[in-house]
Amino acid sequence: MDKYLVPKKHLKERVKLLHRFRWKRSLVELNGKFEPNFRHEMMNLLMGSYSEVGVFPHLYQMEIDAPCNSNINRILSEASGERLLPLRRRKGVSSVDFDNKGIYLASVTKSGCLTVHDFEALYCKTNKLKCLPEDESKLLLHLSPDSQLDVVKWNPLNQNEVLCGSLKRNALLIFDVTYMMSEPIEELRTRTTTTVNGSNIPKGLSDVAFASDDSRIFGSDTHGTINVWDRRVKSLPCLELTSASFGTLNSVQLDAENQIIYGAGRHGIVYVWDIRGGRASTAFLSHKETCHPPVTSVKLATLLEKIGSLKAQTEIVPKEIQSIGLNPSCPYQLAFHLEDGWSGILDINKFEVTHIHCPPPAWLNDSYASLDQMDLRKPSWLSTCSVYLAGSPFDRGLHMLDFYPSINSPSHVDYKEDIQELSNPTKQKNQNRFIHLPEEVLSCAAHPLYNAIVAGTKETSLLVISQKRKSCKEED
Repeated sequence: MDKYLVPKKHLKERVKLLHRFRWKRSLVELNGKFEPNFRHEMMNLLMGSYSEVGVFPHLYQMEIDAPCNSNINRILSEASGERLLPLRRRKGVSSVDFDNKGIYLASVTKSGCLTVHDFEALYCKTNKLKCLPEDESKLLLHLSPDSQLDVVKWNPLNQNEVLCGSLKRNALLIFDVTYMMSEPIEELRTRTTTTVNGSNIPKGLSDVAFASDDSRIFGSDTHGTINVWDRRVKSLPCLELTSASFGTLNSVQLDAENQIIYGAGRHGIVYVWDIRGGRASTAFLSHKETCHPPVTSVKLATLLEKIGSLKAQTEIVPKEIQSIGLNPSCPYQLAFHLEDGWSGILDINKFEVTHIHCPPPAWLNDSYASLDQMDLRKPSWLSTCSVYLAGSPFDRGLHMLDFYPSINSPSHVDYKEDIQELSNPTKQKNQNRFIHLPEEVLSCAAHPLYNAIVAGTKETSLLVISQKRKSCKEED
């Protein structure tokens, strides 16, 4: 019987099986979900698909042959050149915001114009001309309250209401877009500050946030305070969240549970207030105590010094925080944007900087600008992935930053490019992207459903940035 048996091969003579990578698409179909690594790789393709698809200049008129304030200031500033700097600083789209469903887009200018567009009508015009002339059909509302406007937000509980704030005015203006009225339907005022000489100094407003479950409104002001209004009570703040500094708080953020408030501003410090319990909660419910200090605060420059690779390359000095924003895809990531163009992530669970992006300094591109002349920029997040959008202070364009919560992110402080390439040489690595644009970006917002980007520029234009559309019809 032995002659009929096949002799067993030695282990060394066995054929080695080739290790094949599993097809990623089949994993999605079998598991019914996107794996984190696969989702991160797809972010790179998404970022590479964006480009400028339309430019809409602000050329509107209030009456026949009577241009609005934004149009006049734009013309005068272009004619004056650099001679009249205060006049040049009064132009630009300072803030843009989408409503909850992305149907309407609101924007405000430094010259005091509030405009509301039907975004679908605006987007459909992008494939006709590169730079569209004045067209009143794409505009639903155009108001000019004759006051500088620096922030605009839709009321999440009432999508007919738009709230506007100004650094030059101690009132939060509430407009009802269903009425063609230049006067607000309601004003929420801040308390004035009395100086040693007895004069009253108004508190201007720089940013606004809303509680999603009730009528509370949070507004950061120019005196280092977060004003909390309850519209059911009165027009004055029912609570003031004070900081240790009297400098301007440029930005305010509210967590998803409407209990933790974050504020940041001129001195490079992030403040945290907690109204879930203790004295802060009692003060808010009883309306007897009006002031409350922060629970904790952190200086960004101190955290940046702990990043050894960053400290070895540059000198870390305190810088003004122009904006902060919670990642809608990762609630413990708080993005920050500094006056010199740096952007990064503060992990609010560990209170450490996990991501940082430092663009080249201005002198490398021969585009030097003094920090005293910098305009306040308002970045934004893409709504469905961890991509942060920030305008460049020195170049005409928009940074798309990969702030994915993983060490594989190119902006992560522990990212090792050489190790990533050696571990998987065939894998396409993720990279940050810079989109060149014809005008300097001051503010931006992403569509809440399909992530089209609208950027407000220093030249008082709206830029639409999205995927280029192609016709399904075959060309004859």
